[in-house]
Amino acid sequence: MTNEERKDIITYRIENAKTTLAEVKSHIENGFYNTAVNRMYYACFYAASALLIANKIQVKSHEGVRQQLGLHFVLTGKISQEQGKFYSLLYSKRTAGDYEDFLTHDKVTVDLLYPRCEEFISQITTIAEECLKNI
Repeated sequence: MTNEERKDIITYRIENAKTTLAEVKSHIENGFYNTAVNRMYYACFYAASALLIANKIQVKSHEGVRQQLGLHFVLTGKISQEQGKFYSLLYSKRTAGDYEDFLTHDKVTVDLLYPRCEEFISQITTIAEECLKNI
């Protein structure tokens, strides 16, 4: 992958994170709480994967993104442990909402997750955008 291709992918994923997060409000307003959790997770996933690509870390799975984010950013202190735990929590909630029968997230849950999701994406994209300047 060339540096220009890397830049394009990073920029695309950061924008995708922001756009996907913007979708969440309408899901919440319409009572689609499982979908809201799903989209919050994917918004964070896009931001996290942009950060990994910005640092030349390639992964092939959602679990890989979670593990590499922890290894290269949480354990090194570049991202707080709280943010790392939040991403893992959101991953678990998204998986449960998508695959477990009879599990329905509620408004209380999404109202607690949404601001944390905004904070996660803001922090991650700031770091990724700084990396982007040096490519």
